[in-house]
Amino acid sequence: MQRLSEVENAKALMSEAMTWSVMKWLREKKRVRQTADRANAVLDQLNRSVKDRWADRVRTAYDALGAEQTGSHVRGQRELSPDPEAMLLAKKVKEADELAQCARMDAETTFDDAERQLSTSLAREGCRKAIASWELHEKAIRKAESLIHQD
Repeated sequence: MQRLSEVENAKALMSEAMTWSVMKWLREKKRVRQTADRANAVLDQLNRSVKDRWADRVRTAYDALGAEQTGSHVRGQRELSPDPEAMLLAKKVKEADELAQCARMDAETTFDDAERQLSTSLAREGCRKAIASWELHEKAIRKAESLIHQD
C-alpha cells in the first residue's frame, strides 16, 4: 500500500498535538478535526477503490457477510452463493474493517469528550486513538489489497 500524505500529515499533527496546552487546543481544534477528516476520507476512498478491484466471488462473499450482520439480503445473493474459500478470505477483511471502524469511533468519541470537558489529557488520548485507528485502517486496506488477484 502506498503512503498517503494526508494520513502521514494527520499522524504528524496528532503526535505534535499531544504536547499542546489547553489554549493551543482551543485555537487548533478546528485544524485538527479537518486534518483528521481528510485522512479518514482518503482512507475510505482508497478502501473503496481497492474493493472495486476484487473478483466477483470475493465481493459477493464480503457483501454476504454484511447482509448476515444486518439481517438483510444482498441483491443476487440467492443466485450467487459465496464459495467457502472466498467467504473465509472476505471474513478476515471484514473483521479488520470492523476493528478499524470501532477504533475510529472510539477516537472521535474521545475527542468529543475532550472538547466538552476542555481536557488536554483526553485530547492526548484521542490523538493516540486516532493514530491507532489510521494504522488499523491501513492494515485492513492491505488485507483487502491481498484479495485483488483472488480469481
